[in-house]
Amino acid sequence: MFAQILAVLIFLAMFGLIIMDKIERQIVTLVCGLLTLVLVFGIGMHSVSAIVETLNVTNIFTLDFWYAAGETAESSAGINWATIIFIAGMMIMVEGMAKAGFFQWLCMRLAKVVNYKPIPLFIVFMIMAAILSMFIDSITVILFLAAVTVELAKLLKINPVPMILSEIFCANLGGSATMCGDPPNIIIGTSLGYAFSDFLTNTGLIAGISLIVVILYFFFAYRKELVQKEENKLDPSTIPDPKEAISNKKDFVISCIIFACAVVMLITHAQTHLTVAFIGMVIAVITLAAAGKDAFSLLKKIDYKTLLFFIGLFMVVGGLEQTGILELIAGLIEKVSGGNPMTMIAIIIWISAFASAFVDNIPFAATMIPIIKSLAATTGVDLSVLAWTLSMGTDIGGSATPIGASANVVGTSVAAKNGYPIGWGEYCKTAAPATIIVVTISMLFIFVRYC
Repeated sequence: MFAQILAVLIFLAMFGLIIMDKIERQIVTLVCGLLTLVLVFGIGMHSVSAIVETLNVTNIFTLDFWYAAGETAESSAGINWATIIFIAGMMIMVEGMAKAGFFQWLCMRLAKVVNYKPIPLFIVFMIMAAILSMFIDSITVILFLAAVTVELAKLLKINPVPMILSEIFCANLGGSATMCGDPPNIIIGTSLGYAFSDFLTNTGLIAGISLIVVILYFFFAYRKELVQKEENKLDPSTIPDPKEAISNKKDFVISCIIFACAVVMLITHAQTHLTVAFIGMVIAVITLAAAGKDAFSLLKKIDYKTLLFFIGLFMVVGGLEQTGILELIAGLIEKVSGGNPMTMIAIIIWISAFASAFVDNIPFAATMIPIIKSLAATTGVDLSVLAWTLSMGTDIGGSATPIGASANVVGTSVAAKNGYPIGWGEYCKTAAPATIIVVTISMLFIFVRYC
């Protein structure tokens, strides 16, 4: 009981400090993780094995960690090193692509294709945000997309806020479609042993249907403003040529090839049995080798703070799991739902969505994974159904507020820095209803398809 109380107090303290945002979040999770190891496992449980299982270092040196995808489900008991390595590898690849000018070139090229007309541009950028976020972290997608949107808006003399808000939502939606699109999905996939194709054929279908609805929703939400600006005439010769975004043609071609290889390996990893950890490592090595003398600069640009945040987070969640707290929560959900699958799905998706709207969806997803595993084991509900429910709830719920997901914070920050501040009221006016719509579509889809 003492260890359980300590684990809960540390977890609540971590969440509270993350929400307050006064201390850098990686420091918060690492300190709380160390406290979990010392106070919960050391003093409370007197268990060395609990510390070893939570650190989970030995798992890295097993064959299954690198080969035989889908057999690392037990990694959720501690630090999920597969997630850490994969995200680090993708970060390096994305930095290489950004350095070559890939993202800016793509944005400018698509803008030119639609003749810089506001309405087609509005729709195309939403679709691009969703598609890119299926394979690249949504934070990176929005960082470059919002910056280019502001540049185009100045040239077209339009307000970039509607486009940025719609791009943010679509980036989060696109991220829900695949295993590598959003951090919660990476954690769910590596923890429960699901492949890229599993997400694509389940959450991907939900995201695809929802994207059509969302595009129509945002179009009608901002229709008056877009139609007025559509009448403005622009001289295309005043717009920079997309080719100017390419800093080095050789690096650009190489980065495109590496990205294509990453996509192919991710799509086929269930057949090749290469784990996401292996894919992330290979992509990182190839990118660094291709960078040559610039490899060190790419390594310096890795977001180490995010990786450390994950490590500390997994240790704290390990404390809840090792002390049995998560089993108690699973039992409570089972009791409230009466073992009814549809009620259970409704509880998980709406709690996930609501919580993710106000707190980071990454720690929430990591906390819920052992809970849905326990629910599946005790109630007989298919674990994959609960996994897709958790994925959609956490990924989409974070879109409702400016602080719900990292992409939201990045997008609104870019807008503010360029003289277009977006307040809570303006953000939530369109994003909150869109979130409710997509969460409802997701729940009904899961009911119809799986129940």
